Amino acid sequence: MEFKQTQQALYDFANSVIKQAKGNLARHKKNRFITGNSSGQLSNSLGYSMKGLDVQFYMAEYGVYQDEGVKGSKTTYDKSKNSRFSYTNKRPPSQPLADWAKAKNIRLRDDKGRFKKGNYKSIGYILAKNIFEKGLRASFFFTKPFEQNLDKLENNLAEKFALDIDDLIQFTQ
Repeated sequence: MEFKQTQQALYDFANSVIKQAKGNLARHKKNRFITGNSSGQLSNSLGYSMKGLDVQFYMAEYGVYQDEGVKGSKTTYDKSKNSRFSYTNKRPPSQPLADWAKAKNIRLRDDKGRFKKGNYKSIGYILAKNIFEKGLRASFFFTKPFEQNLDKLENNLAEKFALDIDDLIQFTQ
């Protein structure tokens, strides 16, 4: 028995979640910490697969950290306090942060606002140390659309499943 209407409800649910999550990433386009890079690497990695009535979502590995946030070793952002991830003894790599700072043309400044000596490697180290101590703020770019659509899915799924059962009963008579 194929549950065509139930499968369609799940298909619509998955498409809506992915579309809204990609929209959330697009709104954070200027923040490369969230989007990964200007080409939308994280956005392009979002997707889902369906087998029967089973829906599985997938994304780049670091997308989970961006979504849930990461607790810092010393302090934690309020949005990230319920995260299952935390920095304990290993810092994030400084080289990607140095590359990000270079792409954004971020420079060190002194107390008076003048440019200070220091290279991008130093900036990468400072950023990595800061992230290690404070953590990453949760963006919930995926969690929010998933939860919002899940609420809608419950009623819709029950309705569609009932229609599929009606079709099954009429087919067997």
